[in-house]
Amino acid sequence: MPTPEPPEKAETTGTPVTPEGGKVADDPWERMPEDALNRPGAAGAGEDREDEGASPAAGSPDGGGEADGGETGGGEAARAESWADFLPSPVFVLLLGLTGFAGWLSWQAVELDWAAEDTSVTPLIPPLMILLGWIVSCAVHEFAHALAAHLAGDRSLRGSAYLRLNPFAYQHAFAGLVLPVLYLGFGAFGMNGPAAQVSWDRIGPGRRVLVALAGPLANLVLFAALAGTVSFLVPAGQDTTNWAIAAMAFLAFANLTSALVNLLPVPGLDGFEVLAAAVGDRPWVRAARANALFGSVLVFAVLWFPSVHDKLVELVYALFHAVLPNPAFQGFAFLGELLLQFWNA
Repeated sequence: MPTPEPPEKAETTGTPVTPEGGKVADDPWERMPEDALNRPGAAGAGEDREDEGASPAAGSPDGGGEADGGETGGGEAARAESWADFLPSPVFVLLLGLTGFAGWLSWQAVELDWAAEDTSVTPLIPPLMILLGWIVSCAVHEFAHALAAHLAGDRSLRGSAYLRLNPFAYQHAFAGLVLPVLYLGFGAFGMNGPAAQVSWDRIGPGRRVLVALAGPLANLVLFAALAGTVSFLVPAGQDTTNWAIAAMAFLAFANLTSALVNLLPVPGLDGFEVLAAAVGDRPWVRAARANALFGSVLVFAVLWFPSVHDKLVELVYALFHAVLPNPAFQGFAFLGELLLQFWNA
């Protein structure tokens, strides 16, 4: 009796077969490459690469940085070669242009020419010049903090609005722009909000002092530039009621008061970070830093009282007499204050 031959073995194609002999559709998850989920935002993404020491290539999705200058993957290395991260933004250039144009109109006192004869005029362009000039001063103040922090080790601000002098794109716009403008408008003295953009834990204690003092130092430089310009235009022994000169004198006053007030060791002011660097990273320091805005508003409220405000003004005017050649400078600054607070006229 012939021996039956064994049935031929069916070729295996890797495709599952049902008991009835039909083919089952391929499972897409079985065909997916193992590293397909290794993309930004996926769970566990990039962990295998980090273990293997691989770094994302420049220009790849993993190599891009955050818009606010945060450190992400290879973004810092890509930005480190870009000198454009420190260029002034077009917004800042526009601010300078508008400030200069408002200054030229104030110099010409064009609003007197626009008004009819024998009519009272409330100048509106000079306060606009002061407002724009103060926003420029605030941008320079925050730029000084950001640049000093970058040089001290906090690279998270590279390419951000703080290093590109764009106050309208600040991540902490309320502290860096809104508060200083409100302080100047209602208090008639300069005062900046807390440097909320600086990551103090990334900076060594010894360098925190330099980062904290960079802002007031920038205000002092602006004061010297403005006061020197006014002193050149109006030499000692002369007087003027020119609106543009009065506006520059008041901006010099605002920058000097900002430098002095920010040296107070109160949370929300730069002087507190000097104190914090001296005492170390203690729990109460972290708590005070987290509530720095309240400290800044409290200091403004105290300085807003007439008795305290008058003492501050007397101190600044005494400094004017000590360092400036024209004793009439305080009169220029006072006229600038009247121009700014036109609603009180």
